[in-house]
Amino acid sequence: MIDFKQIIAQEIAKVTNLSAKELESYIEVPKDSKNGDYAFPCFHLAKTLKKAPPMIANEIKDKMEIKKEIVDKIEVVGGYLNFYIQKILLTTEVLKEIEKNKNYGQSTIGNGKNIVIDYSAPNIAKPFHIGHLRSTVIGAALYNIYQYLGYHTIGINHLGDYGTQFGKLIEGYKLWGKEYDIERDPIDELTKIYIRINQLCKEDEKVLEACRNNFKKLEDGDPYCNKLWKKFRELSLKEFQKVYDLLGSKFDSWNGEAFFADKMQEVIDTLENSGKLIESQGAKIINLEEKGIETPCIIVKSNGSTTYATRDLAAILYRARTYDFDKTLYVTSYEQVLHFKQVFEVAKLLGMDPKYTDGLEHVSFGMVLLPIGKMSTREGNVIKLEDLLKESIERAKEIIEQKNPDLENKQDVAKKVGVGAIIFNDLANSRVKDEVFDWDMILNFQGETGPYIQYTYVRTKSILEKVEKLPKFEEINLEKLLDEYSQIIIKLLYNFEEILIQVTKKEEPSILSRYLIDLAKAFSSFYNENKIIAQEKEVQDARLFLTYAVGKVLKIGANLLGIQMPTKM
Repeated sequence: MIDFKQIIAQEIAKVTNLSAKELESYIEVPKDSKNGDYAFPCFHLAKTLKKAPPMIANEIKDKMEIKKEIVDKIEVVGGYLNFYIQKILLTTEVLKEIEKNKNYGQSTIGNGKNIVIDYSAPNIAKPFHIGHLRSTVIGAALYNIYQYLGYHTIGINHLGDYGTQFGKLIEGYKLWGKEYDIERDPIDELTKIYIRINQLCKEDEKVLEACRNNFKKLEDGDPYCNKLWKKFRELSLKEFQKVYDLLGSKFDSWNGEAFFADKMQEVIDTLENSGKLIESQGAKIINLEEKGIETPCIIVKSNGSTTYATRDLAAILYRARTYDFDKTLYVTSYEQVLHFKQVFEVAKLLGMDPKYTDGLEHVSFGMVLLPIGKMSTREGNVIKLEDLLKESIERAKEIIEQKNPDLENKQDVAKKVGVGAIIFNDLANSRVKDEVFDWDMILNFQGETGPYIQYTYVRTKSILEKVEKLPKFEEINLEKLLDEYSQIIIKLLYNFEEILIQVTKKEEPSILSRYLIDLAKAFSSFYNENKIIAQEKEVQDARLFLTYAVGKVLKIGANLLGIQMPTKM
């Protein structure tokens, strides 16, 4: 498609003798379409050209020779140059591209670039609860969108399958294993053991010491400890897969912390050789005060065992060598901000090409809160993710029974609506905000929700089913789509690829979520204002094709977020 922003920037560059690429970065899309399709703020040029922005705007307008068939008119408003694209050209470009391109909005911008995304990463032998949902769905959405834009994307589930907690679990299993049926209900039973051994550790220092020794034995390859660890891991993964199946989650690698057990010594040796690894109270640390980080990064504990940081550093080395990444994203909660600041800083001491350390990025997100406040295992108000998803599916099914009891494939539709509602709720707002979990809001078919987008898509399908065949692009009289409501949709459809690019620039899937809501709302307004079926043929064909285009982009966008679309509701 024509890149109108690029054309405008090139024309301004001819007049000002400034860089077209830099000028393009200043061009905005006005919130109110009455102010044009694109706006160039001349304030950026005031210092360079030593003139007032309104004067610069008028001079550029007078000297520009942009083609009339591309830009209908240019207006100066204060220090802004507002550009109005020819409606018929824009409409032609968008609808022609949507018809010919199955993957509308797809790009080659990422060709030749490798992106590693580390997401989900639940802890083995612990409940997969609602708090893990955010990492899983944010990571999956970023994975899908990067891939759609041409990047070679590697999704890694860096399982929490190593660490002191396994020393505790092993000790608890030694003491009380026969009392618990971990084969039948592995996560719940292992959690009970973990809670019980933690309590005993508080009461008896010797037990805590035994737990620490168990982990050291595990690191050293003790057969008994290793056998138990494998059992806990396999049983946990089997349970986790039930949740991943419901969410449609897939990963390219399941290499968790344990995978790097034999790769940590290289990290320790390299840091030793750097002269930065020092002893402190029996532990080995990197002091980061000169980098503005007051808390030191512990590499080896006083009992000789390693830390999360050691394993993350080993993972960075391995991923650089294995995937030659341009960027690695770590999708975890903002509670780990300090950890990743430390790790990214220490990684600079590992002797890698700086391109790897420059490409490390922590994609943090807020907490999941219940209406009563923060979740707490101690308070007993943690919601298991599998239970949550099943509950959402059941609630969706109840709504379907009330609204459309004769619907075919009710269970499949309920699954798509129920799971889609949970995913969209998580991705609807900026990831750094805490998310309040509220059933009434999540499954609302009228609000800014997943079901609303699905319902709008189903409406487009229902309209198209009322005609024998969809008209082809070349059969459409585009003059019939120049009204205000049609043009709002056309402009939104044109911006789809740019929306996806913005998601990757800011690592923010909510940009796409908000776009889909805007598109669904625009179609609802169009539908309410314009009769589609039983109109004069040229009008009907044009509106049908626009309906088809909206449905297609809603489906592509929702799928990229990890949401499946039903065809009926």
